[in-house]
Amino acid sequence: MNDNIDDSSRHGDGTSVELVKQLDGAIERLSAANAIAEVSPVFEVIDAARPLMFDAKGLEVLYTRVPAIEAAGFFGGSDWDYPQTLVPSLAVRTVRHGDPIATLVESLSQIRLLAVAKGDYSHPSISAEHANHFLAQVMAMNLDIVVSDLQESDRLRPDRLGYAVQNLYHYLLQHLGYQNLLGHLVAEVWRILAQRPVQVDGVKQMVTQIATCLHNPDAVTGEAGDDAMQLIDAVFSPTQGCREDPGFDVYGERLENMDEAVLLQEAIAFAQAMHSTGLVSPYMPIFIRYLRNRWNELIPTALGLSYTGADAFHCYPALINKLIDEALFAETSQAAYGLAMMLERGILYSPPVAPSLWRQLRLSVCDAAAQKIAEVFGTRRSPECFLLADVLNVLGRPLGVGQGNYPTCQSTRALSMWAFNTPADLLRIVAWAARDDEIVMRFEGNNISSRELGAGLAAEPPVDVDAVSLLTVPHLDRIYFEMGRRSVGRGEDPHKWVNPEFHGDYVGHGFRIAVDVFTGGLKDFEGFIRDFYAAYHPFYNGNIPVINPQPAGIAVTDSATRFLGWHAITIQRLALDPSKVMRVYFFNPNNDSGQDWGQGIVTSTQGNGELYGEASLPVAQFASRLYVFHYDPLEKSEPTLIPTDEVDRAMRLAQDSWASGR
Repeated sequence: MNDNIDDSSRHGDGTSVELVKQLDGAIERLSAANAIAEVSPVFEVIDAARPLMFDAKGLEVLYTRVPAIEAAGFFGGSDWDYPQTLVPSLAVRTVRHGDPIATLVESLSQIRLLAVAKGDYSHPSISAEHANHFLAQVMAMNLDIVVSDLQESDRLRPDRLGYAVQNLYHYLLQHLGYQNLLGHLVAEVWRILAQRPVQVDGVKQMVTQIATCLHNPDAVTGEAGDDAMQLIDAVFSPTQGCREDPGFDVYGERLENMDEAVLLQEAIAFAQAMHSTGLVSPYMPIFIRYLRNRWNELIPTALGLSYTGADAFHCYPALINKLIDEALFAETSQAAYGLAMMLERGILYSPPVAPSLWRQLRLSVCDAAAQKIAEVFGTRRSPECFLLADVLNVLGRPLGVGQGNYPTCQSTRALSMWAFNTPADLLRIVAWAARDDEIVMRFEGNNISSRELGAGLAAEPPVDVDAVSLLTVPHLDRIYFEMGRRSVGRGEDPHKWVNPEFHGDYVGHGFRIAVDVFTGGLKDFEGFIRDFYAAYHPFYNGNIPVINPQPAGIAVTDSATRFLGWHAITIQRLALDPSKVMRVYFFNPNNDSGQDWGQGIVTSTQGNGELYGEASLPVAQFASRLYVFHYDPLEKSEPTLIPTDEVDRAMRLAQDSWASGR
């Protein structure tokens, strides 16, 4: 049986027949070994693939063998076995700076994702759209080797790996079909920024690569346009005073010579660049710290605050000034946006929040926490500084938190819900994790300490996340897993008991699940859909809005409606969009909420009334992918009043996709 994508004419292309035979033999032996042992060494396949990486014909051979490589279990037992959790910025580091083995495995993984993106191979856990977005971001971060010669560090890599990687990206570019490479990649950056993520290091890396290419007159990359220049200016030259990216020292000298009218123009330009893109230039902290000593009253203008934010700024001057002094530096420039959005939310008027922030300012992190922060963020600033900066970012953008490479969407969702609903609770949990290397939570009257628990759902620490997630998620993951363990055997889904205890008492005590936990089959699906409408839809529940965002679970599908798995989200609100269509607005913690779930169901992240960080769908489309939700049983209307055609539409969409055969 032939497991290859297309085996025709593969030997008449100049690629050594012997090399192809060696690869096929290695794949067959790995497959046979994995049939006996769950995970077997893959070095023979890597050695056979290595010489094929240096020309397009060899890469084509590897491409045609993607199904066979997967079927042999090549990626088994590694992070690459879960491509839906891979992070573009980490992939770039691996392929450009990793050891030879990791570089080759990552390269084969990206060839696999190309096959998924083109529809030549179907992977059970990642869609073609997700694969395409992943490769687009990886391409953006590697533009330098796509459009120009190799850097010295790439040329000097062992085994000529730099040339193999460059060949790989030329191959990807050829097959992804980007007629206008820069235009496509710039659009990808804007698509991500429309969701206002907290973690934007990867985005800034992409912008840096785009800027480098635009300054290379020999680069053939297509038209960039004003959208690219707006991104570049936002990061490197947002104001007249730093227009040519002069460096921090020169900019500091220029500030000394500016009069108040020029300073006002600088403040306005910084605010406009920040709020239009969600990116903060490292020059902005230099400017704001200068204003602290010369013209503190101009800082609200530089932060782009409305009356609400400016009022909070003036009501808590000592606290805000201290936050700026301790958290805002070039290395933590995004904290300026976090601070601005935190003030705009008005959460300082909640009595516990300001004292909690004072505690955070005075907190010393423990050695274990300090080491984690230093390993991810470096040592140019103190661990306390990096943590405080991301506390501001998370409080300012609760819907911008992402799970990075961590498969624990529940813990990331909890951080978002606490930052949104009960910020003082989040600050208490952050303080425990940072100071004590421990989080303690109650479950049905009994304390659960993260320090006393083994590994949870994920064995590896999170990477490519903010400092708040870095310190708290491993503890929360273990606690969530333990709560689930204690709830097993009750005859119903453990989420019924875990979610209210884990997330907070504002979680609705009513609970509905669409599937039988023992058989996986549908269970009273019509009643499930009717109860959702009766509890949430404003037209049928007495026009009661979502008071507190509620945890829910969805059945994720790809564009071909294949079921990919269960996923935790938060229902934020239901409202009419600008076209008067009732939509569900929800938070998805998976780093990127723009997804195609098939049947024309494409989650929207902008243009349909979404707030930053929200995704949305019309109610019937959302209900068709919903499989579990909480609600207030005292505020649910009569389910029989829901129109039958609305219920039938949601049921058909589900039964023709993830619910087929259940």
